[in-house]
Amino acid sequence: MPTTQPPRRRVPAPARAPRPAARRPRQGRPGTLRLGNPRPRLRLVSLGLTLVMLVFTVRLLQVQALDADAYAAKAEKNRYQEITLSAERGEITDRAGVALATSVDAYDITADPKMFTPKEAKAPDAPEQAAALLAPILGLDSGELVKKLKAPGSRYALLARRQTPQVWNQIRDLKSVYARKAREGKAKGGSGVSVLAGVFNEPSSKRVYPNGALAAGILGYVNAEGRGGGGLESMLDEQLAGRDGKAKYAQSGGRRVPTVGANETPAVPGSDIELTIDRDIQWAAQQAISRQVEESAADRGYVVVQDTRTGEVLAMANSPGFDPNDLSQADSAAMGNAALQDAYEPGSTAKVMSMAAVLEEGAATPSTHVTVPNRLHRGDRLFKDDIDHPTWYLTLNGVLAKSSNIGTILATGQLGKDQAESNRILHSYLRKFGIGRPSGLDYPGETPGILAAPKKWSTSQQYTIPFGQGLSVNAMQAASVYSTIANGGRRIEPTLVRGTRGADGRFTPAPAPKKTRVVSEKTATTLAAMLESVVDDREGTGTKAAIPGYRVAGKTGTANRVDPELGRYKGYTASFAGFAPADQPRLTVYCAIQNPTKGSYFGGQICGPVYRQVMEFALKTLYIAPTGKQPPHMPVTFEPGQ
Repeated sequence: MPTTQPPRRRVPAPARAPRPAARRPRQGRPGTLRLGNPRPRLRLVSLGLTLVMLVFTVRLLQVQALDADAYAAKAEKNRYQEITLSAERGEITDRAGVALATSVDAYDITADPKMFTPKEAKAPDAPEQAAALLAPILGLDSGELVKKLKAPGSRYALLARRQTPQVWNQIRDLKSVYARKAREGKAKGGSGVSVLAGVFNEPSSKRVYPNGALAAGILGYVNAEGRGGGGLESMLDEQLAGRDGKAKYAQSGGRRVPTVGANETPAVPGSDIELTIDRDIQWAAQQAISRQVEESAADRGYVVVQDTRTGEVLAMANSPGFDPNDLSQADSAAMGNAALQDAYEPGSTAKVMSMAAVLEEGAATPSTHVTVPNRLHRGDRLFKDDIDHPTWYLTLNGVLAKSSNIGTILATGQLGKDQAESNRILHSYLRKFGIGRPSGLDYPGETPGILAAPKKWSTSQQYTIPFGQGLSVNAMQAASVYSTIANGGRRIEPTLVRGTRGADGRFTPAPAPKKTRVVSEKTATTLAAMLESVVDDREGTGTKAAIPGYRVAGKTGTANRVDPELGRYKGYTASFAGFAPADQPRLTVYCAIQNPTKGSYFGGQICGPVYRQVMEFALKTLYIAPTGKQPPHMPVTFEPGQ
């Protein structure tokens, strides 16, 4: 049965107490706080914010619109590093392609000075520490390195140029050691920065001369900037140097960012230069002249070997010389090419030009009689030969064979109706032989020699110039005179360069040398026979130059020498010039030795043997066989009354 629940009783809610009415402060009542109107303050804050935003907006417009290019360029400059890609310098080779000067791989050692600041390196003396480590390896002063590493605001410093791979390997190994120490130091709470972290390398090249001092006078050298500093290296620098390239790449912290594109203009290698020089003949010439200069205790000497048919210089040796691989040990006085840069009085080797003029002008023949007294008075001087002698009865051939100064004066005096005309005629022949003008090689520093105009010849010069005093030549000019006679009287300008080979491998021959007729072929042939008497005849002065099996034509020279320091005559210039085979000439060899002070000073005695050694070697090297013909025996003397 269901039960019935009683109804619920509603409990009335308690009555809420009434809220007291809010009291308004009375106006003017003391001790009460009155709030100001906030609107003026809000307007000021809004105005300030508006001005600030306006400044930012204007600046933003300036940066992004007006100065955008300038800031972009600045960012580009800071982000990208531009380096020069050095062009490989061309080789210099001999006529057979044997390298005389070449370039090998090297490195330029560089640094980022920013990485050596106290902030980046975490060390106040990072430049000093790095310099102390690098100086012994690079062979540089640590103070100079510190200056480069502290360059303010710079991100690039060149510490040393063209260092060998071995040098960079030492620096790289040292960097590895200090990088490992930095990592170990960081693990122990150190800075973790290596003092060598900012040292880098750039690929470059270094000039090397494989044969050391061989042909150094011709080649010259390359200076610290990688440019030709002397010789052919300077003369042909533009062709050898090529054209440098450029590389631009993104960098961060001194390191290249490989993921960002780089812009590179490749370098163009220099051209290779092929010389007329034969390395083996150059070696023989250098050995012979160096040995004789030492034995004679002379100041210096030179040997020139020239192909008489082409004018090509096969050798040009100087002693003393220098090693272009180590300029620090070189004597500055020996760093040029003395064979082209020394001007000196040639002496009796110049008599061949006087005889050429006499024969060409028809003033005499080889058999013309010349009576030669012991002394000859001309102008204000009394002339003599190199030795006292009774009156000689010589043919014109004998004058040349015995190298008589007096006989030469007498012979050239017949060139004109008076001495003034004789002077003019002789001068014209000297000029045609190339005296008083550059040889044609265009070699830097070459002297043209000295040959005054005939109107300016002093009283003594009128009579000394015919036998080789009172005018000056260089060794190349002197050799060229004999090559002209050997070439049938036609002068060919000497050449040192056969041609160039560009980066494309194409060979371009050098321009053909200039050729000029000096004397007739008949005169040249007669002179060649007369010059044989100097070597072959027992009364000749050049017997020590004789080469068994070959016919040799040559002339000795012993000249008073002007001392360059004193400015007056002191000592002698000894020389010998000649060609072989005499009847079919192929080679000219010229030797000169300055101021021999030990033993003989006569050209036939000390330069004759040098000539023989060099000529014999060159003939065999070039496989030039003897002609087998017998030389003509021209008379040297005559009997009085005939």
